[in-house]
Amino acid sequence: MLDPKTMEIIKNTAPVLKEKGAMITRQFYKRLFSRHPELYNIFNRSNQREGKQPQALADTVYAAAAHIDRLEEILPVVERIAHKHRALGVRPEHYPIVGENLLWAIRDVLGEAATDEVIAAWEKAYHAIAGVFIQVEEGMYETARKQPGGWDGFREFTVDRKVKESEVITSFYLQPKDGGPLPLFQPGQYITVRVRIPGDEYTSLRHYTLSDAPGKDTFRISVKREDGGEGKPAGAVSTYLHRNVREGDVVELTAPAGDFTLKTEGADPIILLSGGVGLTPMISMLTTLAEGRADRDVTYVHAALNGDVHAMGDYVDALVKDHPRFRSFVCYEQPTDRDRLEGRFDKEGFIDGPWLQSILPDQRGDFYLCGPLPFMKAMYRLLKEWDVEEDRIHYEVFGPTRHLDESRQVTSVAAI
Repeated sequence: MLDPKTMEIIKNTAPVLKEKGAMITRQFYKRLFSRHPELYNIFNRSNQREGKQPQALADTVYAAAAHIDRLEEILPVVERIAHKHRALGVRPEHYPIVGENLLWAIRDVLGEAATDEVIAAWEKAYHAIAGVFIQVEEGMYETARKQPGGWDGFREFTVDRKVKESEVITSFYLQPKDGGPLPLFQPGQYITVRVRIPGDEYTSLRHYTLSDAPGKDTFRISVKREDGGEGKPAGAVSTYLHRNVREGDVVELTAPAGDFTLKTEGADPIILLSGGVGLTPMISMLTTLAEGRADRDVTYVHAALNGDVHAMGDYVDALVKDHPRFRSFVCYEQPTDRDRLEGRFDKEGFIDGPWLQSILPDQRGDFYLCGPLPFMKAMYRLLKEWDVEEDRIHYEVFGPTRHLDESRQVTSVAAI
């Protein structure tokens, strides 16, 4: 528990942190990596270069400061971040390193405003916040280790099969090299892949959603090759997996993690909305519902550029055909001539409110969203305009980001 004086100082300086947050976190990361370059083995360097991670951390620090007297209110955010930390291998010994460099950056950017009293208050607050994360993460490490088939840290997996799903998405079927069992996971969860790319001094880690139902003898991930362009670099790990990793090769994985999961209780309809490679958790959820013979109405709506890049369309069609309470719809932004000839889509352009409402009986049900950030924001806005209740909208956004409602300044997946 923090004393009242410390909490008062933190809350009074929170607005300054909001204003200067991005500058502070940029200085923090610069100093952190200059003194501890080994941490490049954990952090996503692409997010660093694009400025996503500093902004995400700034938002998280501000949210914690604003809620310093009621940290329990941001526990869902803490748990989501903790899932990422556990999946990346963040350990208790990393927190003092982060704290020392963060306090230095606060003093460096704020200058004379960062008095000894202010820094002392922030040091106390950081230790309190870090303690919450460490406690939550220790529970997650224990759960991952003790569950049947579970493990701690990284485990070697052999690429059993590599299947091209579309022009840009390929599935990798991964079997434990040790021949041991796999743990059950919740549909929507992800694993973390660690690879060492030739010529790179550090290892690279990426989260990929499991794209099949649990209970199989392999894990499946379906990876989009990020080719870059328009000033954006190609995805280092996705291109490496597509172009260099072959059947029989070995990669390292952490145990499944994540809180964007299918809620199986209840009888209300389930509506899955995905864009691009955001289909991966939806395929896992849909397959799980199909194999469990769920007695619920399920509607799956997917948006893609066209049929060339649309993965697993035939697979979804087969599931829907076999389950009378399942329906699926496809929206192509720029359908090809073949798409038109074969009638492979239901709407041209973008998913909009009138069309979405025309294919759904009402706004009752649980909505699951996943896809690129512009898609996510558009779907969230449509649902809110349709008066869908906030607790009925479940989503995951790729990479560090703010809440889809930008007026809510609690970061969803920043790494502290």
